[in-house]
Amino acid sequence: MNKKLLKPYDPKNTEKRIYKLWEESGFFNPDNLPGDRKEVFTIMMPPPNVTGVLHMGHALMITLEDIMIRYKRMQGYKTLWLPGTDHAAIATQSKVEKEIQKKEEKSRHDLGREEMLKRINAFAKQSHDTIISQIKVMGASCDWSREAFTLDDKRNLAVNTMFKKMYNDGLIYRGNRIINWDPKGQTTISDDEIVYEERDSKLYTFKYSKDFPISISTSRPETKIGDVAVAIHPNDKRYTEFVGKEYDLEFCGVPIHIKIIADKEVDPEFGTGALGVTPAHSMIDWEMADRHNLPRPQVINEYAKMSVGKENLLGKKTIEAREIIVEWLQSEGLLEKEEDIKQNIATAERTGGIIEPLPKLQWFINVNKQIKERNNKTLKDLMREPFENGEIKIIPDYFSKTYFHWIENLRDWCISRQIWYGHRIPVWYHEPICITKAGKEDQINKCLEMIISAEKPTCEYCDAIYIQDEDTLDTWFSSGLWTFSTLG
Repeated sequence: MNKKLLKPYDPKNTEKRIYKLWEESGFFNPDNLPGDRKEVFTIMMPPPNVTGVLHMGHALMITLEDIMIRYKRMQGYKTLWLPGTDHAAIATQSKVEKEIQKKEEKSRHDLGREEMLKRINAFAKQSHDTIISQIKVMGASCDWSREAFTLDDKRNLAVNTMFKKMYNDGLIYRGNRIINWDPKGQTTISDDEIVYEERDSKLYTFKYSKDFPISISTSRPETKIGDVAVAIHPNDKRYTEFVGKEYDLEFCGVPIHIKIIADKEVDPEFGTGALGVTPAHSMIDWEMADRHNLPRPQVINEYAKMSVGKENLLGKKTIEAREIIVEWLQSEGLLEKEEDIKQNIATAERTGGIIEPLPKLQWFINVNKQIKERNNKTLKDLMREPFENGEIKIIPDYFSKTYFHWIENLRDWCISRQIWYGHRIPVWYHEPICITKAGKEDQINKCLEMIISAEKPTCEYCDAIYIQDEDTLDTWFSSGLWTFSTLG
């Protein structure tokens, strides 16, 4: 027997040496593979987040992908397994912020944008190096000559170019809509970044005033000072006589105007069957306000504190305000019932903060806009077609139901984030003061336009400074372009 086989296996010497031979062979790069290979087989490595180190899920993914790429390579395919990492904007910044707060008791605002980005980039670089080392230790046969990072210069140009193209096509717009606001992280987040936690809560049933004809039920009495309507189901005969009527009331010291409306989205079996409509602080109520042309007064601010009311409410945290309003309802004899319930509370995945639905001016992708170049199909239509036509297959099949359910319930995607790490929105605003070279009014108007550009613009009429939008893009805007930005 060979004496080498009698010794314990030494992975450090063996694996490093063999992997070096593989890399030096150049065969991880499809351009160097021998023979006249025509059939192509490509795997895009889902880029791991630079938030630390790889976990067992990554190890499984890399193992399975390596098996597939090696198998196809040995079959004579021109194989490309393209590796990379994801900057994972909100996750990475959140991790660094927590460390700074823990060690230095400082926030990002104490450090400033430049210093904060310097710290995050250093952390991301260290994580990147660790992750790449781990992938190589696992023997992954990736083409390292094509390695990419979702925040490098090439990807940044791709992101800016796509943003500009989508804006020109009317698929990206800036609008005032209700969003998921994380008071702890001080940023918007997507629906997919919400974690629902079941918690004990209370359901309160009451009237706005003694002479108001309808009782309502809610778990958030503090939002009721922002109510503009009470909605009932059109077929609910208990309340049809009141539909169309309007009432001026004072609720816990705050004047409110309530209109009784009928809407099919109301569940007549929940509570009293009547819903207090608070458009500025509920996604469902916001859409109801669209259908019934209702106002949207905001009563809670970005710090989850009351922004309306007298001294008893103004500036109070929502939980405090809830207790104050419940006490007021009891003292006025308006509280009819108080029940213990279980409730799914929306929390931010990264910070754990309780989400506040708030109306804010943000950037959105319109998922329902018809695209002329695609036979007036919407983005939702284009997401369904490859699966319905059999071009793409979801394995296992039962996940396809999840996919289509997600598409059907998709709202316009809020893509702007109030964080510093990530692709900054490629929009520049002209300085308000502009003295044109020619001094013509039409040129002044052109100067004052908002500029959507893949690169920093310059004013052709004056020496004014362009100021870039402070917000960054949701990390998935760049991740979603991964195959395009890496393969052209």
